[in-house]
Parts: sequence; structure tokens; C-alpha cells
Amino acid sequence: MEHCCSTDNRPKNKPQNQYSHEHHHDDNHEHGHSHDHDHDSDKSTFQLFLPAIISLVLLLGGLGLDFLVKPDWFSGWIRLVFYLIAYIPVGFPVIKEAIESIRYGDFFSEFFLMSIATIGAFAIGEYPEGVAVMLFYAVGEAFQGMAVSRAKLNIKTLLDQRPDEVTILENSKPKVIKAEEAKIGQIIQLKPGEKLALDGELLSENGSFNTAALTGESKPDGKQKGDAVYAGMINLNSVSEVVIKTEFKDSKLSKILEMVQNATSQKAKTELFIRKFAKIYTPIVTFLALGIFLLPYFFVETYDYKDWLYRACIFLVVSCPCALVISIPLGYFGGIGAGSKNGILFKGSSFIDILSDIKNMVMDKTGTLTEGVFQVKDVNISAEFNKDEILKFLNFIESKSTHPIATAVHEYVGEIDHNLKMENIEEIAGHGLKGKIDGKDFLAGNFKLMDKFGIQYNVDHSQFVETLIAIALDGKFAGYITISDKIKEDAAKTISELKSLGIKTTMLSGDKSAVVKSVSEKLSIDNAFGDFLPEDKVNKVKEIKSRGESVAFVGDGVNDAPVVALSDVGIAMGGLGSDATIETADVVIQDDKPSKIPMAVRIGKETKKIVWQNIILAFAVKAVVLILGAGGIATMWEAVFADVGVALLAILNAVRIQNMKFNV
Repeated sequence: MEHCCSTDNRPKNKPQNQYSHEHHHDDNHEHGHSHDHDHDSDKSTFQLFLPAIISLVLLLGGLGLDFLVKPDWFSGWIRLVFYLIAYIPVGFPVIKEAIESIRYGDFFSEFFLMSIATIGAFAIGEYPEGVAVMLFYAVGEAFQGMAVSRAKLNIKTLLDQRPDEVTILENSKPKVIKAEEAKIGQIIQLKPGEKLALDGELLSENGSFNTAALTGESKPDGKQKGDAVYAGMINLNSVSEVVIKTEFKDSKLSKILEMVQNATSQKAKTELFIRKFAKIYTPIVTFLALGIFLLPYFFVETYDYKDWLYRACIFLVVSCPCALVISIPLGYFGGIGAGSKNGILFKGSSFIDILSDIKNMVMDKTGTLTEGVFQVKDVNISAEFNKDEILKFLNFIESKSTHPIATAVHEYVGEIDHNLKMENIEEIAGHGLKGKIDGKDFLAGNFKLMDKFGIQYNVDHSQFVETLIAIALDGKFAGYITISDKIKEDAAKTISELKSLGIKTTMLSGDKSAVVKSVSEKLSIDNAFGDFLPEDKVNKVKEIKSRGESVAFVGDGVNDAPVVALSDVGIAMGGLGSDATIETADVVIQDDKPSKIPMAVRIGKETKKIVWQNIILAFAVKAVVLILGAGGIATMWEAVFADVGVALLAILNAVRIQNMKFNV
């Protein structure tokens, strides 16, 4: 998921202080400085706030001695040392980070700003204010750590779905081994309540699994013998046996986790802009603060260096870009976490941004808006042909296809006759299959396949609203089979929601136009096109993009890879079942529910709204207090609010998204 910092490359044993805004280096030795609170999740709330508590107690003690008890001895170097002791718990980590930043060439970090501002306060004798500024900064940092830890909770839950150990059957006896050591072909014994550690195939007659970790759906999912089951699924009822089909590192869950953890590489434009802005902004305000301190000497008759140094320190505290540097990535991170909780995986915050403003949603039909579970409805074979032979040949040639229609044919015909002699079987994209079976030329596909090979037929296929498989044997039309598909329950609701979001809907399908038209009318889709080859889909998306409009494409991420690559955002349906889907898509919807498409758009819109609220809040408050500070009106206390206060407000705003409900 989207972290609020760049990818963590730190050595595992490197000590971390409470701030630890990690220094990262790439091959070009560039230095990137960003907030990193990964370690905070390992600390209790008390540990996070302990330095601040110590400083607060000492600060209150000092203020009590200054304004209530007022003893004669509490002055001079004794008073300075007392406030220095109060300053060290919260100030030392920041000064240490400032020195580290300078070592790596980052002179104008926020730690540098806070360090010189508070040291400046000590230089003019404003010891309590120097301690107070750093104390509030420390409190702000602790709250940031808590916010990031909370934002990471969804991802941590996901990461915890892989058990470290697995029970395998060895000579029919159970043996517990490390999941990483399990090999393909071994049999796992899965007790009720246990999580599956690796992908496999169910050997038991049936089973019931909780797939919430993978799909966001808590409803039990029934599986039959031979069905695929995946790492992270929880066995609900009886003891089940599963044969391992993939290694631990290659499981679907491992690939999803890898994708989630790499999401940081895809930054939103807003986030990238703020990072670049902070690099320019911080040096500017540092020199402006220096100007506020020095320039009045040449223009003011009664120049008091303490007064102007105080104003410069206020200016530095206010100008610290904490609110922006933390709250914006945290906002996007929260959006990605909200998606993960609902079974929607974003590969990076850039795709959240694009989806929030998407103008066109182009969708595949089969498996996206329809179930993709086909059934043979009618068989119409000419009397001059042997119906059983035709079906036997059809079942055999369809077994070479990965299309769901092949499954429907197999379920209707039954067992495949492997004694048949096969030659030159070829799948023609967008048309169907051709080959030689038992020495006879056999064609099975749509009517475009018949046209391509000059097969004469007397069927008006345009009048059918079902999917048709046209069949030819030895150059003669043998007949056709009608295949029916079912529209998904939430498909109509999905189209309605997309329209309410101001998004134009388009359906592209390789299925014949009559079927596509029938589905589009039932769902009220704006535009629908059938009889499309893969290149036709590419051309249609290019046409939409040529109008200057953004396009998201929803498909299976495998057959439609060219369109997914061309579109602004590629969304894969049912990504759990396909490795290629996880690789090619920008957004993966882990179950097959199309209603998650508008949900992803709403998450994008809410995330972007929160990010811009934080930007406006931070700039507005900082601008006002900067002007007041330079004019000598604002004190350090206003400066603390403009920095830490605004940062906390922005963080609280950013984490709101994790509590939002996106179901309509």
C-alpha cells in the first residue's frame, strides 16, 4: 500500500529514534528525505509519548519556578541548564536528524528549521518557548506515528494472512513444516479455522472457505473437489485436504502482497508536486527568515537583534512543511487502505488520482458484466451429419481453448475422447478454432470464422440474442449451438452508479452484436459494440482518447492486455484467479462484483477531496501566521499552532477516509 514515504531500504538492525525520517539512497546517490513511521507500530502509545511527557513535566516545573515560586537561585546558568534538560528528550532526536540530513546534502530539512528556530529561542533567553515549540513538535510527530500505524492496519491484516507453518500428510501421517519448505504436489491437511498457506486444488469432495482476506467478502465460498483454493482462505467446516500447486513465494496472495508493497513507486501528481515544492520552498523560507533577522539592521533606527531574531524564529517554525509532507501521502495511503478493506487493490496513488476524474468507463462483457458461466441452451446439427460425432469433435477441439464457452461445451458433452487424432489445431483471435481431427477439417467459432473460410450457411445469426458456436466439417456447414450467459446481479446498479458519477459507459465485446445489444439495453449502457476483435477494442479506446477524454478499461487483464496498456487505468475483474491480471492491471478487483468499479471511483474522489482540503488548510493558516510573525504580531504560540496544530488537523482529516463507508 501507499506508504507515506519512499520504499524503506534501511538495514534491519539500524537503530531508530522516535522521528527516524529515513534517509534513502538510490544508485545515483540521490538523497530523499521523508517521514517514516514504520517503527512506530512496534511501540506502545506510552513509549511514543514518553519523551514528550518527560519534557512536559520539566517544562511545567520550570514555568512554576518562573512565575509562581520565583526562588532567587532559579536564574542564570541554573535556569538555562534546567530548561536544557527539559529540551533534550524532544530536541536531541530532531537535532540528530538535522545533522544526518546535512551529512547527506539535505541542508534545508524540517529538522534543520526546527533546530535553528528553537536554538534561536534559547539564544535570546526565551527558554520556555524554545522547549514548548520542540515539545509540541514531538507530540505532533507521535500523533503522526499513530496515524500512519492506523493507516497501515489494513495492510498488516493482509500481510498476516499467510501462515508461517503448514500441516502436510507424509505417509498418511500429519507433519508440521515451514510453509516456505512445502513443495508442489504435497498434500496439506487443513483443519477447521485454519488458514491455507499456499495455492492448491481441493482434494476433498467439498469444502467451505472464508475468502475475506482476498476478496473483502465475508460470505462463505463453497468449493468442490478439483476447485482452486488460494493462500489466505480460511477453512470453515470439516477437515480438508489440498494438493499444493504453487510454491509459497508464487502464490496469488504473495503476488498481491508484492503489488501492495510496491505501490509506493506510483506516486500521484499532487504528491510528487508537493515533494518538489518542499525542496524549493524550504530553502526560500530559510533565507527569508535570515533576511527578517538581518535586513532591518540597515533600515530600522532602533534595531534590537533579540526582537528580530524572535520574529525570524517564529517565521521558521511556521514555515515547516510538516502538514503537507505527512498529510498528503497519508491521505493517499488511507485511500489505498480503504480500497484494500473492500477488496480493491490500487497499484499506486497515481491511479486513485486518475480514477477520481475518469470520464469514460469502457467494459468487457463476458466475466465483467455477465457471469461468464456459460450453459449450452440449444443444439442444432444438420441431419446429414452425425450429431454425436460433431459434439465429440467439438468437445475435443474446445479443450484446447481457455474461453469459458469451452467449459460449457465440456459440461454438456461430457468426457473428452482422447483417442481422436489431432493435427494443426489453431486458435484464430476473435474468430474461433480450426484444425484437423481424425483426418477431417473442423471449424468451431463465430460466423465470422465461417465467412473467413468461405463456408456457406443459411442461418440469420444476427437475430439470435444468445452466443452461437457455428460448426463446419470438411468445408460444409454442420450447424450451430446456442450458449447462454447470465447478467450479474449488481451489473445494472453498477451502470446506474457510474452514470450518477458523470461517467460515460461503453461495452466492447467479441460476442455478436445482437447479444451485446440485448445486454446493453437491459443495463442502459450508453454505447455498446459487438463482433469486436482485440485490435477493434484498441482502436475504439484510441478514438475516445483522441477526444481528450480519460479512459478506464475493465476486463480480465489477459486477453485484453493491449487495451489495458493503452487505457489511463486498467481495471481487472476477479484478479484472484489470474497471475497475468495482477501483472497487467493498475487496479485489481479481487472478487467478480462490478459494483466495486464505482466504489473505486468514489474512493478516488473522496481521497482527492481530502488531499486538497489539507493543502488549502495548510497554506491558508501558514500564510496568515507567516505575515503576522514577520510583522511582530504573532508569538511562538501562534507559530506552534500554524505548524503542529495544522499538521494534526490535516492528519485527522486524512485518516477520516478509513472510517468512511463506500457501499451505496
